[in-house]
Amino acid sequence: QVQLVESGGGLVQPGGSLRLSCAASGRILSIYSMGWYRQAPGKQRELVAGVTNSGTIKYADAVKGRFTFSRDTAKRTADLQMNSLKPEDTAVYYCNLVPYSDFKNYWGQGTQVTVSS
Repeated sequence: QVQLVESGGGLVQPGGSLRLSCAASGRILSIYSMGWYRQAPGKQRELVAGVTNSGTIKYADAVKGRFTFSRDTAKRTADLQMNSLKPEDTAVYYCNLVPYSDFKNYWGQGTQVTVSS
């Protein structure tokens, strides 16, 4: 009964910025982890940024210093501020949530991010 709704994707020029948002709803008592993943055509899905119960945000090396992940546990939202975007950032970005109730992976529908001049 977990639903994730993503927004904020689009087309942007290299060096530009986008902000992705994810809103979770449903019968979620407690969240174990929440984050953003991305997948380009022919490539493996990879973690972009996220946080678990450790409280430490993990970033992919390719986005460190450019992307900022934030989560509001009360509002059950997670945002990804993406700055200094590069063409290699082009991918479908997915929001992920794992609740303590069942430790299953729940995914949003994905939002396309295209970085091109």
